[in-house]
Amino acid sequence: MYSSSIRFIFKNILPLKTPVQCFSSAPLLLSPEKLQRFRTTESQCLKHKDEHLGLFYTISEEDRKRIFIYGGIPKSFDVQTKTFNETCLMIRQPSLDIINCLRNLDYSKPVVRFVLYGKKGSGKSLSLAHILHYGYQSGFLIVHIPWLGNWMRRCKEYSNSETKEGYVDLNLDAAAWLLNFKTQNSHLLSNPEAKTSIDYVWSKREITPAGSDILNLVDHGINRIKYASDTIIALCEEIKKLSNKGIFRTLVAVDGYNAFFYPNTRVYTEKKEVVHPQNVTVTQGFMSLTNFDWKNGAAVVTVDEIAIAEEDQISHLPRYLLGKEGFEHLDPFVPVHVQNYTEKELTSCLDYYRERKWVNDYPGLDEEVKFVSDSNPYKLMKVCAPL
Repeated sequence: MYSSSIRFIFKNILPLKTPVQCFSSAPLLLSPEKLQRFRTTESQCLKHKDEHLGLFYTISEEDRKRIFIYGGIPKSFDVQTKTFNETCLMIRQPSLDIINCLRNLDYSKPVVRFVLYGKKGSGKSLSLAHILHYGYQSGFLIVHIPWLGNWMRRCKEYSNSETKEGYVDLNLDAAAWLLNFKTQNSHLLSNPEAKTSIDYVWSKREITPAGSDILNLVDHGINRIKYASDTIIALCEEIKKLSNKGIFRTLVAVDGYNAFFYPNTRVYTEKKEVVHPQNVTVTQGFMSLTNFDWKNGAAVVTVDEIAIAEEDQISHLPRYLLGKEGFEHLDPFVPVHVQNYTEKELTSCLDYYRERKWVNDYPGLDEEVKFVSDSNPYKLMKVCAPL
């Protein structure tokens, strides 16, 4: 009797939809007043102003594939964007402040360095993503490391350098980065004025002569993985020279920059000795680009507690995370604090989740979620996932 009743119940229950089926690519039909509470139709970062603070804007699929296909958006947030079938970023004060500075910088002066810092999960990586989108739309040459910790703690392979004694190459990661660089900047690298300044001799039979297209140098590192790490060093120096000449305006962006200065990596020599980040070949190129000895560019980096493999950390401030060496390398820099959500940002985020049918609305939800998450963007995302 019970089994027949159960069969009847399941036979008449409508099939449940999967999360992806529940969302359409277009926003639900809401009143203009409701829509304006948390979303803006202004997708051009060049036009983002204070009036857009706390609002979500949409990154087109074309821009996403060009800028973030190889990283730059945290994995947990990336999963959410696939579930929602759209990539929306919130316009926040830290990224807007840096964008306003980039609009008004005197690029004839030495490179200005910005450091995004804040507690874990406060939104540093997504603020950097907003700035990168602005740089792409503004015509900057983008030099972007999506997450430096992957190189120093989860590299694909390592081998002793054949050209620099005491150094270690990360050639597979270096080749992947060169492919990412090419994808992000393919519309700029075809510039006929972008030529190499010196001869690069790789072996007795392989040479990149002076006057070659900069794209040929990039392709060499991609196709000849053995030389990928050395290619990055050469490319970084050429970028500085081309920027000084005014051929490129360059935006350097590194997420987890403090990993360059943390000694306990998971990169080893053939004798299984731990390699300091300063002895990893690719480090030299990016350290050079974050120096202040060139112009017509800017550098934006984040410092993060999870970029290094140390559990008992006592501070999220740049001086602590960078250490003496890293702090002195970047000094002077502009520190930009990324804080937890404001009241407006929290409400905006929850309204967005409601529109996407990600949370069920009920009285007191905002206050309860605010208390449980402490208005931390990452914690808020995790708390709302099962609601």
